[in-house]
Parts: sequence; structure tokens; C-alpha cells
Amino acid sequence: MAIRNVVQEGDDVLRKKCFEVTAFDEKLWQLLDDMKDTVREEEGAGLAAPQVGVLRRAVVVDVEEGFFEFVNPVIVQSKGEQRGWEGCLSVRGKRGIVTRPDVVKVEFFDRFGKKKKLTARGFFARAVCHELDHLDGVLYIDRAEKVVRD
Repeated sequence: MAIRNVVQEGDDVLRKKCFEVTAFDEKLWQLLDDMKDTVREEEGAGLAAPQVGVLRRAVVVDVEEGFFEFVNPVIVQSKGEQRGWEGCLSVRGKRGIVTRPDVVKVEFFDRFGKKKKLTARGFFARAVCHELDHLDGVLYIDRAEKVVRD
């Protein structure tokens, strides 16, 4: 396992749509392990593969509810609304107010290729939405109604 460099705003990789993961193998496991180490080292709530320069649909989320790995995730249902501050490991020194769903249902695969479903609420839902946006080249600053420097 290793700490990977987090790509910063302005790097083209953050604006690209990621490819689906098709091989659930040791290369994927290494990526997920490295992402876990990196998000914890950076004290973040989540990290998407493009943030470490890998254009694959893989995300890790580390919140109060636990640590989660999402491969090829899709939000299949959302409800409610929450508005609050967000930051990003790839957008240093800024934060912004973003409106997100309060509850999301996500379908995804685990690292072994097993299909799963999960419902996330509150901050967990916010983190999931934020990270899944990265997979389509969207940053929170694109959705923010207000962005300020820290």
C-alpha cells in the first residue's frame, strides 16, 4: 500500500469521464488500498480514482458510518435536499456551499465484482454524491452557489 499524489484543480484528468472497471483483480485491489491510505493520510471524507490520476470508476468514502469502496457506482434514487459547505482534496484552499440530495440509493460492485446496494443519508450521502461527480469530471465548485478561500 502507498500514499498517492492527489491531482489538483487545473489538471485535465479531473475533467474527464472515467471508464468502467472491467477487471476485478489485484491491480484494482492495489488502487483501492492506496486510495484508502491516501484519503486517511489527507484526512478527507472520500477520494475518487481520477483524483490520483486513474480514469476508472472507483471511489472510496471514509465517514462516521465506516469505510466504503464503490466500483462502477450509480445513484439509482435520491430524495430530499441538504445545503452545506464542501471542500475537496483536489481543490485546496477553497470551500463552497453546495445543494445535494439528503438520501441516495447507490448500486455498485465491491472489489471482488459482487453487486451491492446501499442507502446513504446526510453527510454520507453528500460525500457519495461529491465523489461520484468526480467520475464524470465534475468538481463541487461547478455546483457551488458560493465559493470562498479558506
